[in-house]
Amino acid sequence: METTLVVPQGSFELRRFPRFASDLLRAWDAADDYLLHHLSELQGSPGRDKGVTWILNDGFGALTVALAASGRSVQMSCDSWLAQQATRANLQENGLQDSAVHLLTSLESPAAAADVVLIKIPKSLALLEDQLHRIRTQSPGALVFGAGMTKQIHTSTLQLFESILGSTTTSLARRKARLLFSEFDEALEPDPNPYPSQYQLDGTDWTLTNHAGLFSREGLDVGTRQLLAHIPVADTAQQIVDLGCGNGVIGLMAAQRNPGAQLQFVDESFTAIASAQHNWQQIFSASRSAKFEAGDCVATLAADSVDLVLCNPPFHQHSAMGDATAWRMFSGARRVLRPGGELLVVGNRHLAYHAKLKRLFGNCEVLDSDRKFVVLRSRQGTYCSTTAVAR
Repeated sequence: METTLVVPQGSFELRRFPRFASDLLRAWDAADDYLLHHLSELQGSPGRDKGVTWILNDGFGALTVALAASGRSVQMSCDSWLAQQATRANLQENGLQDSAVHLLTSLESPAAAADVVLIKIPKSLALLEDQLHRIRTQSPGALVFGAGMTKQIHTSTLQLFESILGSTTTSLARRKARLLFSEFDEALEPDPNPYPSQYQLDGTDWTLTNHAGLFSREGLDVGTRQLLAHIPVADTAQQIVDLGCGNGVIGLMAAQRNPGAQLQFVDESFTAIASAQHNWQQIFSASRSAKFEAGDCVATLAADSVDLVLCNPPFHQHSAMGDATAWRMFSGARRVLRPGGELLVVGNRHLAYHAKLKRLFGNCEVLDSDRKFVVLRSRQGTYCSTTAVAR
């Protein structure tokens, strides 16, 4: 695995997060490298002067570490708790203090207006739209650079930049990466920021609020709908976790069906937690409490402390596709479930989650299936595959 990024700003040791010895992917991409080289070539370039740089969506901190090491005052915003932890770890790995960078969630405003804004293009066009509105209001007149792989930059991407910030051009492609250069147009009057958005949940009087970037923010997705039909009802008080909660709809339905249960909502997305918390307050007001945590799966929960885990896992982290995130969720659920506790999972059939769950729990029951999705249940018992859990 290549861990050393060599750019004009210096040589930096960078790792992805969470850290696995078997991880063969780099903690940066060609767009990071392209942007750092371009900045170094500019007259009075960022990284040589002492102005304020605001960085958005820096997946593992490559841009943040390089520019903080160069003496810039850096503010980094992202929607990922894991990205923040990666940035902290990589700052320390390169001898930089956390105080060298002001880390923000995607819903927090920078402490000071920036004169330079660097934005890695996110997969979600809605998240990009929301972020461009925030850039316009929070750092008007800043020099704005976008960076992404060519597969992430489309005509719609350029149209968003131009409709919200001003005239935007692109660089030539280099190693399948491309840069965007946006000129702030003070006279431009863009449409209002449409986020957060809302939708009415079928069969209820619930109006759910969804921040930009959330999965299926415009309506209930088919997989979640299938899982909702199988949420159990218990006569006794339970500890229930909505793992990877998104807007919280799964946990909300579990709470409605189990009035005595204590709910905990967990997601690594700050906007997901904010959406879930808002929706809980709208539905249950002050009559009932719940816990909300942005973090790494159920890492902070005690072993044998949970009765039911509900999960609709993602199958990617940033641009990397695979089952690593689902595996961490399932392994974490197994650790925190009490004997007899249950994990309910919905996923695409082709992901073969049933095989992973059988390895972990020693059992897996199919509750529902169609051509695309499957709902699975595993119960906690005495079976333990140390090889599987340690993966």
